[in-house]
Amino acid sequence: MFCKQKGFPLPSGLGQLSKIKPSFMNELSKESSPYLLQHAQNPVHWKAWNPQSLQSAQEQNKLLIISVGYSACHWCHVMEHESFEDTEVAEVMNAHFVNIKVDREERPDIDAIYMKAVQIMTGQGGWPMNVVALPDGRPVWGGTYFRKNQWVNSLEQLQELYTQQPEKMLDYAQRLQLGLAQISLLPEPKQAADEQTIDLLVEKWKKSFDHEFGGLARAPKFMMPSNYKFLMRYAYQNNDAELQEFVDLTLTRMAWGGLFDTVDGGFSRYSVDMRWHVPHFEKMLYDNGQLTSLYAQAYKRTQNPLYKTVIEKTLDFVTREWLTSEGAFYSALDADSLNAANHLEEGAFYVWTKTELQNILGDDFALFARLFNINDFGHWEHENYVLIQNQPLDTIAREFNLTEDELSERKSGWEKLLFEVRQKRSKPRLDDKCLTSWNAWMLKGYLDAYQALGHQQYLEIALKNAHFISHKQWSPEGFLWHNYKNGTSSVNGFLEDYAAVIAALISLHQTTFDPSWLKQAKQLTDYCLEHFYRESQGFFAFTSDLDDALVSEHFEVEDNVIPASNSVMAKNLLQLSVYFNHAYYEKTATQMIQKMLGNIDYPSAFSNWLNNYLDLGKTRKELAICSSKAVELARGFHQNYLPNVWISGTNEPSDLPFLQNRFNNHKDLFYICQNQTCQQPLSDISTVLNELKSL
Repeated sequence: MFCKQKGFPLPSGLGQLSKIKPSFMNELSKESSPYLLQHAQNPVHWKAWNPQSLQSAQEQNKLLIISVGYSACHWCHVMEHESFEDTEVAEVMNAHFVNIKVDREERPDIDAIYMKAVQIMTGQGGWPMNVVALPDGRPVWGGTYFRKNQWVNSLEQLQELYTQQPEKMLDYAQRLQLGLAQISLLPEPKQAADEQTIDLLVEKWKKSFDHEFGGLARAPKFMMPSNYKFLMRYAYQNNDAELQEFVDLTLTRMAWGGLFDTVDGGFSRYSVDMRWHVPHFEKMLYDNGQLTSLYAQAYKRTQNPLYKTVIEKTLDFVTREWLTSEGAFYSALDADSLNAANHLEEGAFYVWTKTELQNILGDDFALFARLFNINDFGHWEHENYVLIQNQPLDTIAREFNLTEDELSERKSGWEKLLFEVRQKRSKPRLDDKCLTSWNAWMLKGYLDAYQALGHQQYLEIALKNAHFISHKQWSPEGFLWHNYKNGTSSVNGFLEDYAAVIAALISLHQTTFDPSWLKQAKQLTDYCLEHFYRESQGFFAFTSDLDDALVSEHFEVEDNVIPASNSVMAKNLLQLSVYFNHAYYEKTATQMIQKMLGNIDYPSAFSNWLNNYLDLGKTRKELAICSSKAVELARGFHQNYLPNVWISGTNEPSDLPFLQNRFNNHKDLFYICQNQTCQQPLSDISTVLNELKSL
């Protein structure tokens, strides 16, 4: 899903969003969400989602307008400018509706329910998302981006229908709610999944590959990190060289620019074209965290210097722009920024004109233009170019009688020059809220980068972020908070927060061998089993049973740009079942995975579940490193690509069931385990590594 509804012609003047807002002030001025605060001066009488707002609609018997977006969404800004800043539109909305603005990142539970409804009603989704609901919150109409006249006409018709024929709306709302409930139920699989099931799904998936630019053969193109994490592992375990080549093609093309910001570092959210060239310029924390992990795994496998550069540039960007003094990470940078004419314009901070580049680079321009396609291939719109590489460095170096190292050095120099010029431009707006789940994905990115590259500062940042989460986002009552800004948290955590944090804590233990992280992961897992797990469904609900219910219960099972919280929890349970010898964890995870695998039709939307299935197979192994220098010895394993191996270790006697009675202060012992059976300990690291690499 992306930040625009298909089917509507593009409004003109997208770069001219600088109309001065009138001096109104609504209830959103009391909120902390950057997205809600962006709407605080709209003439629309916006309210935040809370019991008082919902009660107000019922007391006045008014329809609800529930408008959902996020701060970095370009098309959300467009609709705000065209409709929500307009006093005529506001008059219609204020007269007949209770208007509620929702930050989808702060309230993913609300977004998920109403997005399902919009998809049922229209067959598609995206942001901004706008829904009209009965006073009790049941949806009756919705869509995404609307032009002003279409929006006003629709609202007037809906109000007239509600006034004159309310029974029609009530009947539709009831049927839609039944539909929402039905799609939340996962049927029992017709047959059990096996290895052949996975093979057939992968073969089906291959038919949609783009073998020229990587990714799927369609636009827009999203990175989908869990897709390539699975495909890379599947290719490795099945010795599928052609599939591995496709994954590397995709990662290389994504890294060559446009989507990846070769000047500042970091990835934008998605590409609007087939070539990974022109991004929707917003940068999101969750993308950069997961992509760092993906490129770290790919670097372990290939030692490709391009992947190393991507990791380092991305984390330089994240550290510079998003890391707070408390060790937390901010959420996003907007797509829009002020251009030279002082108008908000999409991509203004990132793009270049040919004249600008000639003035900056001088005699180097011809070589720069060849490398970064200051030509028809790299042209975006008007006089603007988005830098993109489409040939390997060594190919271009030969054309100009240079060595690859010489060209690489000059490329780095050019990027520094452009970075300095960019720093003088107006920066995109910052979304400065901190979200627990997104922080956990970024934490794991730093850990994976540390394992791959060994840069100590990555581990230090990861540990600081882990302490932020455990001290600021974990309440004394045992639950996690979802959000944080200005020292305050206001939204209870969702399953996505628990799942991502548990996964990060497990990774922290696997990296540092500190048992406290693993014990914290178990504590949060037990909390989830108590408050999120629904025995009747066999899955975890997205919202805790301690929180107010919405119009329908949501079970997040489909892997999207971020893996489904249930698929992440299944992996967490499997790993913890090994470390704590916990049969119930293993049984619960296995049932979840088997039920999902039997219901998969299109594999690209369930790739993390497919990865989980590989963890149930005979190729999964566990390694226990027991030595007074266990952490040091682990480096030899962490820097290798071992996607089917779970590592733990200790430098002292341990009470962790997986490590218990295995430590000998006078020996370096390596225990390789499989199917709850461990071999006799080995002492030679090369022998152990060869054993782990044998599939």
